[in-house]
Amino acid sequence: MTTLISRNSFRWWAAVLVAGMVAMVQPTQAQRPRAKMDKKVESISKKGGNARTRVIVRTTASDRPTLKNAWSRQGHKIRREHRVLSALTMEIPARSIDALSRAPGVLSISIDAPVRPKQTTELTWTSGTLLQQTLGVDPASGSTGAGVGVAVIDSGIAPLPDFDTRITAFYDFTTTGNNKTPPFDDYGHGTHVAGLIGGTGAASGGLYTGVAPGVSLIGLKVLTGSGSGYTSDVIEAIEFATINKGALGIDIINLSLGHPPFESATTDPLVLAVQNASAAGIVVIASAGNYGINPSTGTIGYGGILVPGNAPSAITVGAGNTMLTADRSDDLVMAYSSRGPSWYDGYAKPDVVAPGHRLIAPAAPDSTLVAKYPNLLVPDETGALTYLRLSGTSMATAVTSGTVALLIETSRAAFPTARPELTPNTVKAMLQFTAFTMHDENLAPYNRLTQGSGGLNADGALTLARAIDTSVPAGEWWLAWAVSPYSDISGVLLTWAQNLIWGENLIWGDSVYTHRSSFASNVVWGDNIVWGENVVWGENLIWGDNVVWGDNLIWGDNIVWGENVVWGDNLIWGENVVWGEDYDDDNVVWGENVLAQ
Repeated sequence: MTTLISRNSFRWWAAVLVAGMVAMVQPTQAQRPRAKMDKKVESISKKGGNARTRVIVRTTASDRPTLKNAWSRQGHKIRREHRVLSALTMEIPARSIDALSRAPGVLSISIDAPVRPKQTTELTWTSGTLLQQTLGVDPASGSTGAGVGVAVIDSGIAPLPDFDTRITAFYDFTTTGNNKTPPFDDYGHGTHVAGLIGGTGAASGGLYTGVAPGVSLIGLKVLTGSGSGYTSDVIEAIEFATINKGALGIDIINLSLGHPPFESATTDPLVLAVQNASAAGIVVIASAGNYGINPSTGTIGYGGILVPGNAPSAITVGAGNTMLTADRSDDLVMAYSSRGPSWYDGYAKPDVVAPGHRLIAPAAPDSTLVAKYPNLLVPDETGALTYLRLSGTSMATAVTSGTVALLIETSRAAFPTARPELTPNTVKAMLQFTAFTMHDENLAPYNRLTQGSGGLNADGALTLARAIDTSVPAGEWWLAWAVSPYSDISGVLLTWAQNLIWGENLIWGDSVYTHRSSFASNVVWGDNIVWGENVVWGENLIWGDNVVWGDNLIWGDNIVWGENVVWGDNLIWGENVVWGEDYDDDNVVWGENVLAQ
């Protein structure tokens, strides 16, 4: 039996569901004696033993040196000291975790979780030229992202002709310290990401051009040749980029990687590192994750946003399929693209969806991806196999980073006199406001937890960049001239979404045309649950035997839906364990199948 409910009733029930979810996944300190630990660390601590575990320990700034010295003298290895975050990455026996949690100044203990890139392997492709057309970028406009710096925190960047001399700095964080080295990429993911952001397409005669082929690239290597890395290395790279923002010319951080959430975003050290970078004025763009569908059943799941895509200040990107056309009206959200809400906190994510399916970019020579997937190699204009085709939210994130580079360059050129830079909040608002509503195969609009504000529209964002004068005082109209809220891309007129997912509300109307105080600073975007009367969870709440929230939630503990009950640390989806204790360092387990990375 299906029952439709009114908007007021919907809002009431949505509030009840959200409150229930948050209550269940965030037990009180009385319920959790190890309240300072994330779920993974708590589980390891309960088991005890001498097996050594890598953990990230947040501390008060004043107590950090004492804690570091005391535990180092006891023979525990201190792998990293994160001064901006005020944290230590340590390697300690499981039996010592409980004592560490009681040490003076310890605020929280998180697992130093393995991070992985978010690409999949597809056998069909589209060209960079079509990608630019699809975004509404006119190559003849002269916009290339010149003067804008993007830090690619990934597996590295190979020094290829498509990057000419624009890899302006390169540091390796996979070894002890932060080693400045010549650029390289032994896995291949970072090179592909960098190519989508800013490759020139030189080896392909311009066919496989990135979105912003004039951008400067700062390579910060955190993934090894196997494609694996540690959260602590990513944090170190983010802190390095934050501290050296001016010296290295970093405007954007691209994070096409992540791990499952084990705690609230309010205590997660990787999220907090992203928040610090945003507060410093860096636009952080993160992948939503590729965990939107159970590959063994084809079931769409909700709540699969990865860390750090759950960071409120990040621009979190889902993956869309251009259907090999420049016409945006036929774009689809890929089933694998992770949907919101963010686990533990209930943030509405992703923020936008960008082309991320079947994209070609440079292949890093002698890299793992090239050796493992020779069938994905694509010839350049000489016939040599120097390009690679990949899909995923990693690719969509890179496309968004390139778009933001164009946006920043355009804004600077439109108002060249001394004035404030666009803040990360303003950039996110511009992308969301100008996005277009995406529809599924049945022409029904996707819900907000699938598409965010909608499909990325570079034409619209650049239109706003040319019109917004940030020197206008907060509270006043800051458009230098009127703009029309639509874009003509390849002869198809697309109406802008004209909404922002901000704080507790979905804001409609001309909200971005005024210099709001929330744009003027880099305050956290949405400290609270991010929905209001206009956010649609699925099309309706469906009653009968169950309440269907979207379709399914992907992970958590103690959530009940359908005929399946989730107990303890594991999510039982049907009869298969998906997340929790059974999370594997290298793969996500869906029943008996492994989702390709």
